[in-house]
Amino acid sequence: MTDHSEGRDRASEPEAVVAPRPGRRLPVTDLSLVVLIGATGSGKSTFARRHFTATEVISSDFCRGLVADDENDQSASGDAFDVLHYIAGKRLAAGRRTVVDATNVQSESRKQLIRLAREHDVLPIAIVLDVPEEVCAARNAAREDRAGMPRRVIQRHRSELRRSLKHLEREGFRKVHVLRGAEEIDGASIVTEKRYNDLTHLTGPFDIIGDIHGCAAELELLLGKLGYVNGAHPEGRTAVFVGDLVDRGPDTPGVLRRVMGMVGAGTALCVPGNHENKLGRYLKGRGVQRTHGLAETIEQLEGESEEFRTRVREFVDGLVSHYVLDGGKLVVCHAGLPEKYHGRTSGRVRSHALYGDTTGETDEFGLPVRYPWAEDYRGRAAVVYGHTPVPTASWLNNTICLDTGAVFGGRLTALRWPERELVDVPAERVWYEPAKPLRAEAPGGHEGRPLDLADVHGRRVVETLPRALGPVGEGEAPTGLRVGVRGENAAAALEVMSRFAVDPRLLPYLPPTMAPTATSRREGYLEHPAEAFASYARDGVGRVVCEEKHMGSRAVALVCRDAGVARERFGVGDAPAAPGGGRTPTGSLYTRTGRPFFGDPTVTEEILARLRAAVTEAGLWEELDTDWLLLDAELMPWSLKASGLLRTQYAAVGAASGAVFPGAVAALEAATARGVDAGALLARQRGRAADAAAFTEAYRRYCWPTKGLEGVRLAPFQILAVRGRSLAALPHDEQLALIDRMVEHDGTGLLQTTRRLYVDTGDEASVGAGIDWWLEMTSRGGEGMVVKPIAALVRDGQGRLVQPGVKCRGREYLRIIYGPEYTRPENLAKLRERFLGHKRSLAVREYALGLEALDRLAAGEPLWRVHEAVFAVLALESEAVDPRL
Repeated sequence: MTDHSEGRDRASEPEAVVAPRPGRRLPVTDLSLVVLIGATGSGKSTFARRHFTATEVISSDFCRGLVADDENDQSASGDAFDVLHYIAGKRLAAGRRTVVDATNVQSESRKQLIRLAREHDVLPIAIVLDVPEEVCAARNAAREDRAGMPRRVIQRHRSELRRSLKHLEREGFRKVHVLRGAEEIDGASIVTEKRYNDLTHLTGPFDIIGDIHGCAAELELLLGKLGYVNGAHPEGRTAVFVGDLVDRGPDTPGVLRRVMGMVGAGTALCVPGNHENKLGRYLKGRGVQRTHGLAETIEQLEGESEEFRTRVREFVDGLVSHYVLDGGKLVVCHAGLPEKYHGRTSGRVRSHALYGDTTGETDEFGLPVRYPWAEDYRGRAAVVYGHTPVPTASWLNNTICLDTGAVFGGRLTALRWPERELVDVPAERVWYEPAKPLRAEAPGGHEGRPLDLADVHGRRVVETLPRALGPVGEGEAPTGLRVGVRGENAAAALEVMSRFAVDPRLLPYLPPTMAPTATSRREGYLEHPAEAFASYARDGVGRVVCEEKHMGSRAVALVCRDAGVARERFGVGDAPAAPGGGRTPTGSLYTRTGRPFFGDPTVTEEILARLRAAVTEAGLWEELDTDWLLLDAELMPWSLKASGLLRTQYAAVGAASGAVFPGAVAALEAATARGVDAGALLARQRGRAADAAAFTEAYRRYCWPTKGLEGVRLAPFQILAVRGRSLAALPHDEQLALIDRMVEHDGTGLLQTTRRLYVDTGDEASVGAGIDWWLEMTSRGGEGMVVKPIAALVRDGQGRLVQPGVKCRGREYLRIIYGPEYTRPENLAKLRERFLGHKRSLAVREYALGLEALDRLAAGEPLWRVHEAVFAVLALESEAVDPRL
């Protein structure tokens, strides 16, 4: 039997390879369990070392040595093979080719290996080394550790091997290579072949087309809408068909002729559906029931030539269960495929790809209930499939069903990849009455379990790659970061998220921490803008914007145009909004750790209503083509969030200072008047009293009484995302221009402008003007400013992310942070030794995670994918770092 399907996933059709001539190249699949079979002394270990890497080979002798310190201790064989099977299982689970170097001449030992391959859905491949008895005996005699091996052992192995040869295919080996004699073994070479389903090298772009079911006219209309001319796309796009080309519709031969022609020309790929599988069995002469549209297909094919029917049979027989495309980012199959089956090859994988899985129940129409595998899907690859008709295609957990019931009078749908854009055409008519009506709601969006503990629990690594930066130039390092999250930090974040955070569906982003500017050495200053400008100049950032820092609390606002948008896009339903009533929220307003600012939802809704009115009056819904937007802002006064901190720490310090210092000063003055030498101590106490007064004045500037929303101010400074796109890369001058329009059209007094100044870091006069602006602002009691690259998203010459902003806080404001006497020379000297490296690293990591969350949100990825990045930001916030920074 010739070896023509070594990569196919038909477990029921094992095939053997005829004995190769010397010099024959032996194809071995890249992901497989390779079983070497031969008597002791046949050269299996030498063959393995010559043709496979050391890590691919697991030797029974080596495992025997692991458990008994003696590779020839046969009494340890049972434990040794337990170890061998365990290691092999771990490698196969990780997608690593594994070679078992043992005699494997007994059918029972091979059965365990076949079972292992099936458990991990990989191909079992046998390589038989059939060497004469005399050669085996001579080789064993030349080895000191086997010189005394009885000849009968070799004879027994050879006898068992001969009995095995004719049964290897039936045992389940998908490929069998038999090498006879030392010369043939020495001349053989191994050729690694990719699995047929591994098309990761094809990057598209693709147009993935759902179930056609014989609707040839609709197919031609859709191909035309996608830009195909005579089956080819002028821009080189590739069509990918998800199966079920046949049955039920009016022109199955027309569909097959078009699809087979495109596949043959290399302009399309196709995976089989369950209907092709059944048709293929019929064309091979096997008994099948002519139901579910097969009878119509048979009748239509009877009008075609025998040559065409033969081509159809060969085409269907050659289809591979599923394809892994675009570097592993895309999987296309007919009925869906869990991640553990991606790229695997077995009868179980093929069955799931063709039919999906069922719960074992039947519905009211007598049809099997499909197991909702997509609700639990957490894979990185997008899975595009069909099989189960839905009224509209929508994403669920990075999966999408494209069967929109064209043959039942619905639509024929395609997905453009990587654009993730849906294109469809209507059916001409109802060609076939469905057994049950299409579902009222498509799977996707907000069905199923949105989040799972396994998504965030324990140590994990989040891959980030800011798409807005574009491709990395030649010689540059990748722009993305692999951000690690410790298990203990994840546990801390889980506590906060589960107990205190807003509804996770309304929590699509958390802002990053912000690093302070480099420590200043100027007399009397710990922070000064000169260091910020110089740092950005060194990173190649020519223009920066200095934004006034409002002494408020960082706030994120998700604003939907109406409650319907909140329901449709974010999946939120009615929630308690006031005592005795409830309504659908129209967004959220939360802190940088995800907590709501106000316990009363009606207060939040009033702020959102004012924001919505300002956006509407400014015309931003239309200009940004969106029905929701995400804002980064500061909410004032500071006491809205930090009232407890003010009462217990800052105000307490000021009150204690106000009570202690006047009495101490008066006592020292009296002592000095009596002639006591207390002048130095008196001067110090007077200075401390002045410092305490300055401290009290500093924190009081940022607190004022509020009643309801009276006195509350919100200063937005960036629009983070809108429908379909992240705006994180929009330059800050353009961002602030949009924000200014919102503020201008706010008639309620809620919104506050963020003052700004633009500085050229390479112009001394411009830098001086920036310093003067900061000095003037902070001398009037302002907190300070944030310095940001105008270009927003910037990387340095090595492709690394540049700090998105650094804060430069005023001299008096820092009294709140470091205490009343921090400006004393001896205290400043100590503070200048503060370590900023960890804080700066944390800021960049959280920034990268925030960008990733926005990209995933804009791309419409499932909530768990967005929250993977959001949750990681919160987890990083529990890392140990000086809170004063």
